[in-house]
Amino acid sequence: MTSRQHHSEVELATLGCNRLAGCHQSSVLIGGLGMGYTLRQVVNLLTSDSKILVVELLPDVAEWNQSRIGHLADHPLRDARVTMEIGDVARRITASKDEFDTILLDVDNGPDALAHQGNARLYSRDGIQACSRALHDRGALAVWSAASDKGFERRLQQVFPHVRRYRSAAYPGSRTQNRFIWVASRDRRALPAGGGEPRPLFSAPAPSKTPQKKRTTSRWK
Repeated sequence: MTSRQHHSEVELATLGCNRLAGCHQSSVLIGGLGMGYTLRQVVNLLTSDSKILVVELLPDVAEWNQSRIGHLADHPLRDARVTMEIGDVARRITASKDEFDTILLDVDNGPDALAHQGNARLYSRDGIQACSRALHDRGALAVWSAASDKGFERRLQQVFPHVRRYRSAAYPGSRTQNRFIWVASRDRRALPAGGGEPRPLFSAPAPSKTPQKKRTTSRWK
């Protein structure tokens, strides 16, 4: 974690909460507190009657945000709309049903760069299905990653009918967009403009290039 490169963490919140700006009584789950930049952006975007749940695995990370580094993101944990839980976000998601408008996941370094192997199930097809069940019908799942991951992208497509991939710079002004954010939903309108649409899982077969035999007409009747 670094305070110098947090632009993509802010973009995670902006893209994931695309439809929630100005909407009342929104409910957002953030998996992974980090240095609080994603949470700060969610706090800035949502109305005063919204609810924001942050689930962080490591108690030390929560303690740092409450004391040593909280000023970097302007102490978002102090906002009355925020509830902080120490625990496994995968278990919290599995225990939820039709509860959230948006789920934002920034756990480890993404689906393929895990510091804690227990997080692998979060990015599995079962984990993605659990996220889908935890969302409202028009809800959105947004996932941050330090690298592209085609396997994870395909698993998203197996669960959600609408998926888009966005690229983001690590810090403002950088020309290198080497961070990835996926937004997935059952409702196309939940997806922000822009981004790239992954290749369909099943595409029509290419037309055959086998040359056709010339038909001949027999002179015999």
